[in-house]
Amino acid sequence: MVTTLLVVVVILAIAFDYINGFHDAANSIATVVSTKVLTPFQAVLWAALFNFAAYFYFTDHKVANTVAKTVIEHYITLEVILAGLIAAIIWNLLTWWYGIPSSSSHTLIGGFAGAGMTYALITGASPLDAVNMGYVIKIISFIVLAPIIGLVISVVLTLIIINICRNAKPSTAEKWFKRLQLISSAALSFFHGGNDAQKVMGIIATALIAAKVIPNFEAMPWWVPVSCYSAISLGTMSGGWKIVKTMGSKITKVTALEGVAAEGAGAITLGITEHFGIPVSTTHTITGSIVGVGVVKSVSAVRWGVTINLIWAWILTIPVSATLAAIIYAAIYYFK
Repeated sequence: MVTTLLVVVVILAIAFDYINGFHDAANSIATVVSTKVLTPFQAVLWAALFNFAAYFYFTDHKVANTVAKTVIEHYITLEVILAGLIAAIIWNLLTWWYGIPSSSSHTLIGGFAGAGMTYALITGASPLDAVNMGYVIKIISFIVLAPIIGLVISVVLTLIIINICRNAKPSTAEKWFKRLQLISSAALSFFHGGNDAQKVMGIIATALIAAKVIPNFEAMPWWVPVSCYSAISLGTMSGGWKIVKTMGSKITKVTALEGVAAEGAGAITLGITEHFGIPVSTTHTITGSIVGVGVVKSVSAVRWGVTINLIWAWILTIPVSATLAAIIYAAIYYFK
């Protein structure tokens, strides 16, 4: 049955996807803008195009299914989903305002889990009864693993490229790498869209199940993926220039060659994790990849102070989002 609350939840979920797009636009365009391959306006259009193109390829929705199963179905209500979304939107906007490239994925999952755990606590159950620990452990482990995988792949790609091109004329090599950056940034945007749009798809499908509009995840209607991919693409077109500056220049100075390696590593990592249905952070992945190309030059080429600040934001994202969601859900529960 379609209710006003369900409509509000769906609208907020799509709004979060839009915010996710401009919050995470930096992931796809930071290096291609910092190397001046594309202007900022050209870059966001390029990224948005490939964000949406992912809709036609990622049809198995493995990541969406993982997100949907984070909270046990018995503890999922529209109010739980509403509280999780509001918390996620608040944290995303705060980190965007201060130019902190935190994870939209973990914000959403943290908010969803925090609200579900609060519902369990209020109804006399253990908070841990509300979450599927197998899925949660997998998601949390990739807070660490995704940037490490991105870093390792970017180091390997950079070394391979340097060895292949060691006898190339620098000006010729630079020209070719600027062309290749169009491909690598497109690949990163493609996998970013495929990974991140699915997370909101999982939340909307869960809301439809909770409202008894659909019987199960497999019955998710066509408009859910279309609206999610459209929202994240439009959000990317809006850009997130404060975070672009952090990703494109504050971690390490990036050349066109390094941009290709970092974006390529990020795309490969996202492709692998999507294949296994793991909702990883695009932000964490590309940050690790950018650090990787910096490390190849020298350890001192990486601004470790900036990087450590980013890591703190990553660590805090899930617990802060969960706490916000807990407060919001408690308010909804006791004052409705």
